[in-house]
Parts: sequence; structure tokens; C-alpha cells
Amino acid sequence: MSALPPKFEGDLAELPTHAFGHRSLTWWGVVAFFLIEGTAFGLAIGVYFFLQGLENSWPPEPWKPADLLAGTLFTITILLSEIPSTIVKRAAERHDLATVRRWMLVLIPFFVLLLVFRAFEFNSLNVKWDDNAYGSIIWTLLFLHLTHILTDVADSLVLTALIWTKRGGENRRIVDVSENAMYWRFVWLTWIPIYLLIYWVPRWVK
Repeated sequence: MSALPPKFEGDLAELPTHAFGHRSLTWWGVVAFFLIEGTAFGLAIGVYFFLQGLENSWPPEPWKPADLLAGTLFTITILLSEIPSTIVKRAAERHDLATVRRWMLVLIPFFVLLLVFRAFEFNSLNVKWDDNAYGSIIWTLLFLHLTHILTDVADSLVLTALIWTKRGGENRRIVDVSENAMYWRFVWLTWIPIYLLIYWVPRWVK
């Protein structure tokens, strides 16, 4: 008995080939990454408070808390960067390619400033990573966040280059831009508690 030939009930050609938000597989991948990296940050923060509880003062004598200037400038800059990032995300979701291209270029100076300020931050911690447990954990927190900055900056620069090509307006590329902007929110949101732990908790509890 021969197999029956396939029977087609309808034409699927008009179905969308891309989607934003929870309808996108990329979106779920980014959310999974949030959970994994959020757990890593949570563990590092837990270690911070564990080590703090073992010391009589924080930072231990004779070390001083980190200088505020570089870290505060970094914080202001990364918060302001959410403005062009949000504009890019909304433009991508309405397929406004011209606006996406323009505002992705606007983001580049923010990235440069953030990397410069981060370099100065490492030099303003007033402790080396191998001086004591306090130094080790604040260097770990700062370096852990730096890896996320570098990851998103690299991804954003690649997307900026691709979005200016002839195929920059392809649906999958536009979705990538939207999800990249969502990841940037994770980067600056995770920085807020780290900023407080590095720069302000030592001043509040000393």
C-alpha cells in the first residue's frame, strides 16, 4: 500500500518571518542569559556581604573607600545612554531604519566615555585586587560588570556596521537591534547595586 501524497490546506507564505518581544526566540535567549548572569551577580554580591561581616571595618584599616568621581561619572553616563538606546529600540520595532541608523551612531560616544571612565575606576579603588579580601571582591564586581559592558559594546558596534549595509533593513537584523537594546538595560540595571556596593556601602558602614 503506497503512502498518500501530502495534502496542503493553506498558503503559509503570508505568515510573518520575524517577531519582537516574547514571540521571538532571540528574546527568550536573552532572558535566559539574564537569569544566568543575574545569578552570577547575586553570588558575587552575597560574597561581598559575607566578607564584610568578617571584618571589623569596611574597608579594613588602613584602606580608604574608592574615590567617587570616576564611578559617579560612569553611572551618570550609562543612565543617560538609555535615552538613545530606547529610541533605537522603539524605532526598530516600527521598522524606522533611518532613525535606527542615526541613533546607533549617537550611542558610540557613550560607549567610548564608559570605557574611559571604567579604566579610571580601576585606578581609583584605592586598593589592589590582591591586597585583601575587600580588594578582591570589589575588583571582582567591577571586572564582572566590565565583561558585560565589553560584550554589549562589541555587539552594538557590529550591529551598527551591519545596519548600514544593503541588508541592514532585513527583519532579522532589526530584531537583533531591539534585543540588543534590551540587553543594554540589563547592563545598566545591574550596575546600580554594584555602584552602591563599591562606592557607598563602605562609606555608610565604616
